[in-house]
Amino acid sequence: MFQLTFLGTGATVPSAARGLSSLMVEHETTRMLVDCGEGTLRQIRTANLGLRRLRRVLLTHGHLDHVLGLAGIAGTLELWDAADRLVVHGGEDSLRAARALLEQVVWPEGEPGLDIAYEALHPGRFLRCGDVTLSAFPVRHHGTDSFGFRFEEASHRPVDGEKLDALGVPTGPERSRLAHGEAVTLPDGRRVEPEEVLRDCEPGARLAVVGDCQDADALVEHVRGVDTLVIEATYRTADEEVARGRGHLTVGDSCRLAHAAGVRRLVLTHQSDRYDPAEVLAEARAAFPEVHIARDFDRLTVRPAR
Repeated sequence: MFQLTFLGTGATVPSAARGLSSLMVEHETTRMLVDCGEGTLRQIRTANLGLRRLRRVLLTHGHLDHVLGLAGIAGTLELWDAADRLVVHGGEDSLRAARALLEQVVWPEGEPGLDIAYEALHPGRFLRCGDVTLSAFPVRHHGTDSFGFRFEEASHRPVDGEKLDALGVPTGPERSRLAHGEAVTLPDGRRVEPEEVLRDCEPGARLAVVGDCQDADALVEHVRGVDTLVIEATYRTADEEVARGRGHLTVGDSCRLAHAAGVRRLVLTHQSDRYDPAEVLAEARAAFPEVHIARDFDRLTVRPAR
């Protein structure tokens, strides 16, 4: 499963209630940020997340409301000696913005105290972290080099607690080894094979995250079947003309995408400050029942279908 913490859910400029785009994605001991808008460091500290184990930032595109907070994150990692390396993933536009920010503003003397790696994204799988595979897919937004991200947890066979108890397997390392597919020998000399205690294979959790976007129809196959889709819905459907002119999606666009792609749960973010959140939620739920309007510091769990 994945743990999501929404650090910034506003659009373009921060408001009293919403910071700028940033999402912490956690899986077991792995942590990474998707986007890093202005004020992300403060949001991380307010959420009591800290910077431990944060080693990667995934940028959807290079606009400043999604990138500017990278300076505070990188500078503080160095100041606190909290990491020796930070990897920034993004399209060419995003990496150009990140380089300018870090190399000309944070470390103008050219001597950063941590290793910064800039890794250019291309469509397809680009990273495996433990049991999680990450893929990038192209997203249309104002001619930028933009990407969305798909996180897929590997399928696994959980252990059956009742079978462990029935066989007398003690709590401790023996159970852990069986869970990882290793046979164990019990204190009384009996050998227990993994097949005796493992259940049938279960699918892993699937998550897709999309930043700013102007063409939801092009994303159907990229987000198909995910357990949770996080995507912008900057405008209400009544303001579709404004949305089209500014390269963003409406609530109706994102809900139609969720239906077409067979998404289990839809989370809408990048919210314009012009709307009443309750009215946005009512509109969204009329179109797609399993929907959540993200607020700053919301924490959600992404689990696979059972």
